[in-house]
Amino acid sequence: MKKKILSAFLALSMTLGLCACDNTNNNSGTGGNTGGNGGNTGGDKLKIGVIQYAAHPSLDNCYEGIKQGLEESEYKDKYTIDFQNGQNSGENCDQYANNMVAQGYDLIFAIATPAAISAYAAAKDTDIPVIFCAVSEPVAAGLATSLDAGLETCNGTADILNLEEQLNLILACQPDAKKIGVLYTTTEANSVAHLKKFKEICSAKGVEVVESGVSGSADIPQAAADLCSKVDCINNFTDNNVVNSLSVVLEKANAAGIPVYGSEVEQVKNGCIASMSIDYVALGKKTAEMAVKVLGGTKCSALPVTQVSDVTPVVNTEVLAKFGIDLPEAYKDAEKVTTNS
Repeated sequence: MKKKILSAFLALSMTLGLCACDNTNNNSGTGGNTGGNGGNTGGDKLKIGVIQYAAHPSLDNCYEGIKQGLEESEYKDKYTIDFQNGQNSGENCDQYANNMVAQGYDLIFAIATPAAISAYAAAKDTDIPVIFCAVSEPVAAGLATSLDAGLETCNGTADILNLEEQLNLILACQPDAKKIGVLYTTTEANSVAHLKKFKEICSAKGVEVVESGVSGSADIPQAAADLCSKVDCINNFTDNNVVNSLSVVLEKANAAGIPVYGSEVEQVKNGCIASMSIDYVALGKKTAEMAVKVLGGTKCSALPVTQVSDVTPVVNTEVLAKFGIDLPEAYKDAEKVTTNS
């Protein structure tokens, strides 16, 4: 019996040690209490985990919106947050999710599809709800039965790209564009679905989509360079791998003398020429609103997936000037930004 107790104690010590090492960025939810892997000092406060797949502005804005939404809710001062950045690694997300589930967190937010898949895989046999944010194709990713209903313990918000409006913007800026390049990650369900839809929309307007699939960030420099030599411009989706390497894509595109169109405002601020942009802070707030309902007793399966598809035109005036493109009259009221503004 003593040997069994000693073995159990050693196993628990190793688990807590691993959790402490993995806790890359703990944030207090409210009231100065630190949530975290093995470090919750919030008493009876709710322990809320946040797993963000990668650090780039779109996903950062999602997290900011989640925090704002929680602070404006009835749970203000009643929770602590353990925030973990997956650093563009599914394995990291798996590890963080397993740690949070092992410690019985009250709810896990998962920002972006890979993080959501990790969180749901870890929590699906428990009663811990997973609320995802910025998952464009939740059904294809296995995170919802349909857009009308989530799973028993999983639901969230979908960022639906308005690809038709995006194409209209591209053709307004470049009326003679015949070939649009798309760089995407072959294993990301969102990107595969976006590509299929975009090709259908472009085909109807006589525009060819030239695609280039990558499996990881190491493939992007060569794939981007090759793609830039074949097209009139590049259009980005919300592909996490590609957005995380946006500076590389822009470098190759600028060298080839072609513009890159982004999927949201932060990409435009970082050097893309324009976008029909989704507000990711607003998306994060809607995600928090769903979480509040679930914490209040509503089942995830009783709620529809919250879809956000409203877009606002954004243009980078510096990049427009660099390519000698006049702001189209139809977009004269677009939000105007400059690089890194």
